[in-house]
Amino acid sequence: MTAFTATVTVRLKRGVLDPEAETTQRQLERLGFELEDLRSADRFEIDLAADSADAAAERAEEMAERLLANPTIHDYDVEVAERE
Repeated sequence: MTAFTATVTVRLKRGVLDPEAETTQRQLERLGFELEDLRSADRFEIDLAADSADAAAERAEEMAERLLANPTIHDYDVEVAERE
């Protein structure tokens, strides 16, 4: 078994209201920053042991689908890196 860190980033799908991002965007624009759009996201870092990076990614995806993300309103990405 090898040690991996899986990073799962969960964000609202486009078109789903994101009040936190809307408030933050307005405040950034008041501070003089120009931006086209802003979305908030949650990031989960999961340390786990697996036989391969693919196996670690598969487990992290299952975690995202079963608990970390609501597929109706969220998109998510999984990245896996071997820990040293």
